[in-house]
Amino acid sequence: SDCVCHSNRVPEDQLDHQSFSCPICLSLLRHPVTIPCGHSYCMNCIKNCWIQQPQRGIHSCPQCRQLFRQRPVLKKNIMLAALMAQLKKTGVQAAPADHCYAGPEDVACDFCSGRKLIQETEVSRVKELQEKLEQEITELRRKDGELEQLSNSEDHIHFLHSYPSWSALSESPHSPRINTRPLRYFEDVAAAVSELGDKLQGVLKDKWTDVSLRVTEVEVLLSQPEPKSRADFLKHSRKITLDPNTPITQLSLSEGGRKVTVTDQHQPYSDHPERFTGWFQVLSRESLTGCCYWEVEWRGRAVSIAVAYRNISRAGWGNDCGFGYNDRSWALDCPESSRVGVYLDHRAGILSFYSVSDTMTLLHRVRTRFTQPLHAGLCVYNTGDAAEFSSLK
Repeated sequence: SDCVCHSNRVPEDQLDHQSFSCPICLSLLRHPVTIPCGHSYCMNCIKNCWIQQPQRGIHSCPQCRQLFRQRPVLKKNIMLAALMAQLKKTGVQAAPADHCYAGPEDVACDFCSGRKLIQETEVSRVKELQEKLEQEITELRRKDGELEQLSNSEDHIHFLHSYPSWSALSESPHSPRINTRPLRYFEDVAAAVSELGDKLQGVLKDKWTDVSLRVTEVEVLLSQPEPKSRADFLKHSRKITLDPNTPITQLSLSEGGRKVTVTDQHQPYSDHPERFTGWFQVLSRESLTGCCYWEVEWRGRAVSIAVAYRNISRAGWGNDCGFGYNDRSWALDCPESSRVGVYLDHRAGILSFYSVSDTMTLLHRVRTRFTQPLHAGLCVYNTGDAAEFSSLK
């Protein structure tokens, strides 16, 4: 009466422990699943194995290497699961004696849940990573020395030519992405490399900003002096024509494309993404760089003469579309003078408006830094108002 019958327990001496061990972690199967080739694994072990296989989209059995074009659906092996439950009650753990276990100085397997095995390939990969990181540190130190010399150079043009090759510094391609738990040494090396790269980028940005400001100042100082007489201005004259893809439909262009007039009737222009839809504005076909001069004659009550980048907004009445109301355009509301001359020194960042008569009278001057080619622009508001680019000889 004192005996307890354990008829549902399998005797240990009837089991081959290795037969019920996961080939990946070498422990008794946990949540066992069987893949199409017939081999069984712990569910998490085979999932992680497939995630880390280098050739994405193709999955293979870690034992027989059979390939599966599509990742097999993992389903619980009910029979093995029941058997594992019985083995756990006995406290049995599979631990084959003929394996080499990891010691204190060895790299342990990420998959093993029991005693850790030495899967030597990872040791080799870690050593290879160490060599690459040491080479990269040497190269970064060399670049750091060259950059320090470059930053102290007074030849700004040389700096500008050299900068693009330095600004492309990026994350190291040798960052540790191996299937080990990296030693603290490698974590420190990777962090040091990343920190050094960040410092180099910071130095580059600071120097680039400083040198750019100096170059702008030098360009302004070295730019040719602004003409004084109309004859001098005419040496830089440019022929300007209006782009028919840009005016709002209430603006009529002359046949030669040099004159714009406000009308009561909508013009039969085709739809175009560069057409203004709110402001009564039009841009030139020609892009303007270097030193340019042109003159505008106008009549009416309200006309604006402008320059703008090509990427100025076009849709609606917002300030991002109106000449002179944003950082993509500059404009002058015309005074009483019916003839205005415009002088542009794109490189020096100078835009000047003159009243043209027997003499050239400065109306307004802008000093800035132009980052794109400019287009001449006209804005006329009231019916019957007109503006025209003058023919210059």
